[in-house]
Amino acid sequence: MKLVIQKVKKAKVEVENKIVGQIEKGYMVLLGVKKGDTKENADYLARKLCNLRIFEDENGKMNLSIKDVNGELLIISQFTLYGNTKDGNRPSFIEAEEPEKANELYEYFMEKCKINGIKKVEKGIFGAHMDVSLINDGPNTIIMEK
Repeated sequence: MKLVIQKVKKAKVEVENKIVGQIEKGYMVLLGVKKGDTKENADYLARKLCNLRIFEDENGKMNLSIKDVNGELLIISQFTLYGNTKDGNRPSFIEAEEPEKANELYEYFMEKCKINGIKKVEKGIFGAHMDVSLINDGPNTIIMEK
């Protein structure tokens, strides 16, 4: 499982010109599920994400978590995070999990983020063509993998 985490001032995702998820201050997270990923992987990464300290404290030091600042999450499924371009110019997605299992872990991950103390967790629509917009804060981008 792989997360691309962007600290944002706000973010939203639209499907067919309708907003399906939006947040203010928090993280916009792209989540990729690879073959063999488990609920234990999701548990670990949800806990790490919710405790990741990349918000600034009163001294300007990255020392606060998303929970400390009452931040919000927008989590978007992104199988292309497992696109392999080692051979040729067209990505291969053979490492990405099958859609049904990937969606199950995606939904499970979002619930785990709520259990780990995030009050607002928004999402895109799994498998849909989505328009994502955000205002980066920093920018500050972190990649986590398990």
